[in-house]
Amino acid sequence: MVRKFLLFALVFALINVEPLKVQDSETKFFEKFVAELRQENLQDMPFGELVCHIGKKFLGFPYLAGSLEKGKDEQCVVTFAGFDCVTFFEVTLALARITKTGRTEFADLLREVQRSRYREGKVIDYASRLHYSADWIWDNIAKGMVRDRTKELGGVPIRFDVNYMSANPDLYSGLKNQPEQIEKINQVEQEISERTYYYIPTANVSKIESKLKSGDIIFFVLDSSGLDYSHVGICCVEGAETRLLHSSSKAGKVVLDKKISEYCKAHKKIKGITVLEPLMGGR
Repeated sequence: MVRKFLLFALVFALINVEPLKVQDSETKFFEKFVAELRQENLQDMPFGELVCHIGKKFLGFPYLAGSLEKGKDEQCVVTFAGFDCVTFFEVTLALARITKTGRTEFADLLREVQRSRYREGKVIDYASRLHYSADWIWDNIAKGMVRDRTKELGGVPIRFDVNYMSANPDLYSGLKNQPEQIEKINQVEQEISERTYYYIPTANVSKIESKLKSGDIIFFVLDSSGLDYSHVGICCVEGAETRLLHSSSKAGKVVLDKKISEYCKAHKKIKGITVLEPLMGGR
């Protein structure tokens, strides 16, 4: 999946914590946020449930695209001003991990985000960022940060033929301003296209929905040439329902949406889902 560059101006809100001023510096906002988490004594909460618990605190935060494009030199950026679907789950997972470890400095958050966002956890250049969700999945499985549950849930093989970024460099500032990165992205696309992934077709999602767990990361396979996944969110089990917690471009904010099977059926371009379980370990 490649991030869409849309920008929405909305009201900021926090759920279950005292509202914080977004105009505060990122570090001060972060410090207030993790102080609230410490008071809740969450370290013993199961990891998947912790991921949902923290993610819900961002309900109402605005959808914000393009937040990672900060000039020519690639850097690991974390902002609480808003999220696209990827930065939402990246930051939520990182916050859950540092809450579990008790290492809750802003530098710890940056380190966790960098570990998942970049190939082998290393910031080198624009192409070292895991732009395609298929690449994020592959790299984070290799790093031991997630486990692919899709095949055991009845998933079937799928191959992606991706080329959208290298075919449309003018849509990406990192490629438009650094043409030398296009060949590197093209190489990444070739590697993705040679791999086999697994997905659960939309028609079968309702059949396995009861087996999904809070905290599972749900990637939505896009039925479109040149791309892989269209969207991503977090599964939250609410009673008997498995609902989608995500940053929605349509709603313009982070929402706790309908059942995952219903979300798939409501979007004709969604071919199915890939399901990952987040892990505490990793290298």
